Amino acid sequence: MAINPDPSLLGILYWITLFAVIVSSTSGVLKAGFQKFDLFGVMIIAVATGLGGGSLRDMLLDRDVFWIHEQSFFIASLGSAIIIFITARLITISPRLFLIPDAAGLATFGIAGTLVSLMVGAPWLIASFMGVMTGTMGGIFRDLLCNEQPIVFQSPLYATVSWIGSLLFIVLLHFQLDVTSAALIAGLSIFFSRLLAIRLNICLPKFRFKS
Repeated sequence: MAINPDPSLLGILYWITLFAVIVSSTSGVLKAGFQKFDLFGVMIIAVATGLGGGSLRDMLLDRDVFWIHEQSFFIASLGSAIIIFITARLITISPRLFLIPDAAGLATFGIAGTLVSLMVGAPWLIASFMGVMTGTMGGIFRDLLCNEQPIVFQSPLYATVSWIGSLLFIVLLHFQLDVTSAALIAGLSIFFSRLLAIRLNICLPKFRFKS
């Protein structure tokens, strides 16, 4: 299921990715802040979170890494880090607040990753998994750099909702829904499903040996 990358579609992809970079970088900054990192450490975590998943996706798809090709994404990631670094000194921020931009990044990067993969001609199943990887790998890099177990491996329905949302996006496109509407429906489905899973503590069964 290939999609022709016309100028309007590339414009949609740009804005989805820019938003994804900003919210994902914000989640990285908040996590780094709770670890008491200095400004440079905060910026490194922001860049790893906001740009890491998309970088890995692009390397696997053998295309130009998105933030090297267009430096506005790198600037947005650094800008998010600096703004949140300053804002945190002025207002009280709850330790759980990072879950909201994290869910938003999961949703938007999931859609962006799926769309990019379809644009380069990846099969639909591979494209959906690329969406999952784009949405989750930044958070994995963030947690590992913060010396924590990645939440994707233990938190309620993280990668699961991303994969379902990516598949939903592909199904909507298959039925000729326009890209913008399909992205909004699938992206919001990922975002709210993730927050609902956190709220209700909905998890997949965990591996265990028979005792």
